[in-house]
Amino acid sequence: MSARSDKMVDVGKVELLQAPELPMTPEAIFKDITHYFGRTFGRRTVRTASPFLYQAVVYATRDRIMERWARTRKAMERDHNRRVSYLSLEFLMGRLLRNALLNLDIEQETSDALQRIGIDLEDVVEREHDAGLGNGGLGRLAACFLDSCATLSLPVLGYGIRYRYGMFRQRIENGHQVEEPDPWLREGFPWEVERFEFAQIIKFGGRTTTRKDKHGRTRYEWVDTHDVLAIPYDVPIPGYQNDVVNTLRLWSAAATDEFDLEEFNAGGYLDAVAEKNLAENITMVLYPNTATEGGHELRLRQQYFLASASLQDTLRFYTYHHGNDLTSFAEKNCIQLNDTHPAIAVPELMRLLLDEFGLEWDKAWEVTRSTMAYTNHTLLPEALEMWPVSMFRRMLPRLLDIIYEINARFIEEISRRWPGDNDRIERMSLIREGSEPMIRMSYLAIVGSFSVNGVAELHSKLLREGLFRDFAELWPEKFNNKTNGVTQRRWLAACNPDLGSAISDKIGDGWTTDLEQLRGLEQHADDKDFQQQWREIKLANKERLAREIEQNTGIALPTNMLFDVQVKRIHEYKRQLLNLLHAVHLYDRIRRGDGDDIVPRAIIIGGKAAPGYEMAKSIIKAINNVARMINTDPAMDGKLKLLFYPDYNVSAMELICPAADLSEQISTAGKEASGTGNMKFMMNGAVTIGTLDGANVEIREAVGEDNFFLFGLTVEEIQQLRGKYDPNAIIEADEDLMRVMQLLESGHFNRFEPAVFDQLIQSIREPADLWMTAADFRSFIDAQELAAQAYLDEEHWTRMSILNTAASGRFSTDRTMQDYNADIWKAEPIELNPK
Repeated sequence: MSARSDKMVDVGKVELLQAPELPMTPEAIFKDITHYFGRTFGRRTVRTASPFLYQAVVYATRDRIMERWARTRKAMERDHNRRVSYLSLEFLMGRLLRNALLNLDIEQETSDALQRIGIDLEDVVEREHDAGLGNGGLGRLAACFLDSCATLSLPVLGYGIRYRYGMFRQRIENGHQVEEPDPWLREGFPWEVERFEFAQIIKFGGRTTTRKDKHGRTRYEWVDTHDVLAIPYDVPIPGYQNDVVNTLRLWSAAATDEFDLEEFNAGGYLDAVAEKNLAENITMVLYPNTATEGGHELRLRQQYFLASASLQDTLRFYTYHHGNDLTSFAEKNCIQLNDTHPAIAVPELMRLLLDEFGLEWDKAWEVTRSTMAYTNHTLLPEALEMWPVSMFRRMLPRLLDIIYEINARFIEEISRRWPGDNDRIERMSLIREGSEPMIRMSYLAIVGSFSVNGVAELHSKLLREGLFRDFAELWPEKFNNKTNGVTQRRWLAACNPDLGSAISDKIGDGWTTDLEQLRGLEQHADDKDFQQQWREIKLANKERLAREIEQNTGIALPTNMLFDVQVKRIHEYKRQLLNLLHAVHLYDRIRRGDGDDIVPRAIIIGGKAAPGYEMAKSIIKAINNVARMINTDPAMDGKLKLLFYPDYNVSAMELICPAADLSEQISTAGKEASGTGNMKFMMNGAVTIGTLDGANVEIREAVGEDNFFLFGLTVEEIQQLRGKYDPNAIIEADEDLMRVMQLLESGHFNRFEPAVFDQLIQSIREPADLWMTAADFRSFIDAQELAAQAYLDEEHWTRMSILNTAASGRFSTDRTMQDYNADIWKAEPIELNPK
């Protein structure tokens, strides 16, 4: 410690931040950009290929955000109203610059500033790396939630992990997915602000001991632990033109000591930094491959690291303003668990309340159950995480003690309600017994929360009546639905500005904060001039996408083709395989001379498969093999193209969804919780072909059955078919499907790679096929033919497209967040200028 005194000054109290607000004019923005470019980065020559101009623009933008960020924090600290902590292992933010400029209302001013040096804003925006801190819909939804919460002035703080390497980069090599690290932080992340003063200590390993306090009560201590430092990095989340700036706090892991200097000097260089490397591994990569024991353990470390750091931070904020009296903690805080990953927050909050703050069990449990709320995002039993008791005992022994105590008290509650019903107790227990006892994390989340919600009407119904039926019978009041949405600021105004402007010219721009106003487009759906403008915008978007695709893949897509798009995480239940069967069917028709009346179609499929998910990776390989055959066959020219879009991410979706004509939402009914890609496509005027699954049900209700191409078995029909499903009989009875299977099984698409698709093809013929691909083939082909014929009628298709956009109002995350707040959070909006 320095001999000099460490003087602390509350900057806010002495008003050092009350400098004049920065002007939003092109002149002022240009001045700040040149200041940072020349004086911070020491650059003289502008090269858009280098990161420095982009970073200078971010710094100039961030300066304007900072003053609003400070006012928002000050208002939250002044009012002491309820605050929401939103815990999510994923935040798929994508690029932030355009969204920030839009929300600050300085997009045109910044463009004008850059034009002074002959630079297009678009070139600068393109220089930003995607912040790929998520895998798919879950992380993108969380990002949309934050945007809407800031726009609605809701006091919501996002908590996530600052992965050094985000979602992997996908490279296609001989048709196979090859994963490469995504070093998105290599050039820095100019949006973030390190907040080392709020770092937290996270414990792992060790053992539990007991002692008696001065009142003779037994107290528990977690000792001999291996500690890790959690360092927060804050990212500003500006609301739409309301001066509110919320925070996304991302935790980065570091060793409590950088390295062992004595060991280093003795020559043990690797041992000297072993602890540092072990700690940093926690936040090294998003979703380690859990096919290995080490990957499985690292995943649990990540989940606990996020939960513990975030809860300690939430308690720090509370005690700073309210002291150590936690009687009003639940009144001032709501902790929303985004899916099952952060469920470990339940026993961790109990640990903190019991061991660090000395609460008695009953009081700590009352606080916990009044604070926690759980959102479930999946109907797949295998996605409801379970962890081995042995792993908890080794890594988190104190939490295991608490989980067993929660379970004992919970079983007692079940026994009182249903005396002697041991089968029910076994079904509902937090511990699944067996040779390897497992902790059921979703059950833990339900037991420890006051609210449990699904994310679409069908999904919530299936949770109550199926997956969590026992719990819904015990606590029906806990269960509710909150249908997902997307933010129209990014997914229409920013990614499709020409369409946004055309809509505003017709109905005004109020839709940017009240998406239901898009209903006003219905009266213009038959306007011939508006239809022509709508088609021209769609064509321009298709041309833009086609240029990007040709540049990246060498494949030219004629823009007169129907752009038939399915982009999402690769998974068997999402049925990219069914889409591929349709492509093979069209190929077969054309090759047999039956393709004269086929509507020209470009099938675009994109997405990433989890590194350990071999079947999903096999689907990618099959798509690429079939695509190579189709795209090199002269008979297909002008009639059919098949493309696998490599390295699909948020920025790619911003290019794809404005260009799509047909949106493929074809999951097996009862498997997709909600989906959000379906909403983005709908908002941009794509027409959906889909099953009655997830939010498709509500999309069809909103737009009308005449503007949605429905196919496939329903949930009830699938349940009735279980145990009686005979895909081979279906194949034999359908001449088209039989020809498709013969092409696949003959090796036509893998002549020099024998047996490469055997497992994939066999899955279609398997009576135990959970996804019932063969069962929905005929219905899918028929619906695709209806869609093709509708596309031929230009005016009719344009009308359908306009009506889809017009009906997308209920699928804004603004509405979703209002529902969460009204029913679950009950937080007061932030008032920047109270009366």
